[in-house]
Amino acid sequence: MKRSDNPFLSPSLEQLYGGADRLAARTSALGRAKVSGPPVPLTIARLAVAHSAADVPLSRVADIGCGRGTSSRVLTEQLAPRRLVAVDASRAMIAAARRRVGVTPGTVTDFIQADFHNLPLRAGTYDLVSAAFCLYHSPRPAEVVAEFARILARRGVAILVTKSADSYRELDHLVAAAGLDQDAPRRGSLYAAAHSGNIATVTAGPLDVLLVEHEEHRFRFTDLVHVALYLATNPKYRFPPDLKGDPEAIAQALRRGRPDTPVTATSIVTYVVARPRGGHR
Repeated sequence: MKRSDNPFLSPSLEQLYGGADRLAARTSALGRAKVSGPPVPLTIARLAVAHSAADVPLSRVADIGCGRGTSSRVLTEQLAPRRLVAVDASRAMIAAARRRVGVTPGTVTDFIQADFHNLPLRAGTYDLVSAAFCLYHSPRPAEVVAEFARILARRGVAILVTKSADSYRELDHLVAAAGLDQDAPRRGSLYAAAHSGNIATVTAGPLDVLLVEHEEHRFRFTDLVHVALYLATNPKYRFPPDLKGDPEAIAQALRRGRPDTPVTATSIVTYVVARPRGGHR
């Protein structure tokens, strides 16, 4: 998939993230379908505690690509940092994160709209930099990781999270078999820029990689309406105009070619734990 053809690499992501409702609908559909795999924010918190220096409290945390604030809220609850900075390029996501995180006694929380290629954050400041499901939005993810390296404290830790390039491939075959988007299985991955297969290499340029951990997450959509709720918000698919963005119409079209039974899908979620070069020595 060329950059121009990949909506996750669009110069403007406003169609995807200009409002919180679209992302909320996609996340909700996946969340209801999930049958295995631990919550990603809890795993980030676990890895942060396990790999931080014993004498360095995780008191300053940066959550990059914070989206609606799910990870920001969990990191605040689990780690109780003195300061948490939530950064996202979308004004709507920052507003949603601010509402979701709220006020936590003992933690000063800042919300900043910014491009992660050029973070307005002071160098050498953060004990933890977390970036979940955002690096694949950059055509130059190594430059983003270099920014993470810049803002990390000398003995800090970074945790980067992405998905396998073939995530939810079962749904690609479903929509192709139904004749709704026959090119879906051949179209490039949305996660092409930073996926499970290359994320460690991307990270290893600016940072020292400590750990690469893969988890299989499995999903079971209860019926075709449930599937359609996800498909309607996924930017990969190129549905006919009369179906675009309409879950009911998509579900009806799917029913013409198959029984209305549960649909399963899988994704590999990959965590990379890294530190600044020369840190922790």
